[in-house]
Amino acid sequence: MKLTIQRLASLTAQDRIDLAKVWPEMDIVQLEAQLSETQRLYAARFNDRLLAALQLSISGTQGKIFNLNVREVTRRRGVGQYLLVETIAQNGALTDWWIADDGDADRGVRAAFMQACGFRAQADGWVK
Repeated sequence: MKLTIQRLASLTAQDRIDLAKVWPEMDIVQLEAQLSETQRLYAARFNDRLLAALQLSISGTQGKIFNLNVREVTRRRGVGQYLLVETIAQNGALTDWWIADDGDADRGVRAAFMQACGFRAQADGWVK
């Protein structure tokens, strides 16, 4: 089965289990309650399981990405980059992108990943 990137407007029971593995510290029920046209959730799905996810906040033509994370057992396989690239492609009306410098990857790994995706560092995150 192919890896697909999906915007999730509501979550199944399995989605909640999978997201708890992507974000162990996050309150998934609260996250789902906040979803709207301006507060979005995108995830990478493979064989009916979520492997990675990010949150997208939209304000005008600016997209702000938070909590970009890939399940540890799936890292270093291009899933995070595909998730990021496809999320940007699916939101073509947005022209300015900022990504929070958050997540559980170490700073060196995150910097290499963000630069490979075409982003440049700022004091509080990454811009494109």
